[in-house]
Amino acid sequence: MGKVFAILGDIHSNIEALDVVIDDCRAQGVTDFMCTGDIVGYNASPRECLSRIRELGCPAVMGNHDFYVSTRKDLSDFNPAAAAVVQWTRGQLKMEDIFFLRSLPFLRTVMGFSVVHSTCDNPEGFGYVFDKFQADANFVNQKTPICFHGHTHCPVVYERLMDGVQILPPVDMLLSPGHKFFINVGSVGQPRDGDPRASYVIFDQVSKTVRFRRLEYDVAAAQERVRKAGLPERLAERLAVGQ
Repeated sequence: MGKVFAILGDIHSNIEALDVVIDDCRAQGVTDFMCTGDIVGYNASPRECLSRIRELGCPAVMGNHDFYVSTRKDLSDFNPAAAAVVQWTRGQLKMEDIFFLRSLPFLRTVMGFSVVHSTCDNPEGFGYVFDKFQADANFVNQKTPICFHGHTHCPVVYERLMDGVQILPPVDMLLSPGHKFFINVGSVGQPRDGDPRASYVIFDQVSKTVRFRRLEYDVAAAQERVRKAGLPERLAERLAVGQ
């Protein structure tokens, strides 16, 4: 019997959004979970989100926020708001949380498909894919027909054809055999496509169908957590507008 996967990404310490997504996954008949990384960062519930991911038995890959929180690398490449939350998050986590994040691989292959935070051509570099040329560089090194990713917080589908790459909107679809797909699942905890609803994908391994899910959650409660933690106000405000 085939599996039905929920592919979650860019949770970013938003427990209000994550809990709504998990409840929806159960209602949709999901059997297994995968995470495209960035469990932590930006919001105020890092330990709670890490606990949920472990409780689900959800394999995850390393996101850039996961990497910088757990390795204590220099934050000069981060914008000030993001860097402030990384520093704050480091002080919130227990060693078991740090060890869990450090253990995450940059890329996983499971049952014929792969998961990465950024790109298959340089997963440790955390590069972004916003256009056909960047997607094409990924496809050169994508070893499976289907790869799910995150990082940009914007759901989209890149399809590799004989004559190049086409960009498809995030709608429910049947994945054509013989083609390669690089699918951004959007963000659970901080969407940036102008839609503040939590985003994730359901992948049916047997039917090769992908469904994009958008869910409303208690944004005000997530904003209140950010403010109570003393994190930058901009991070609370952006949750309401999906930017």
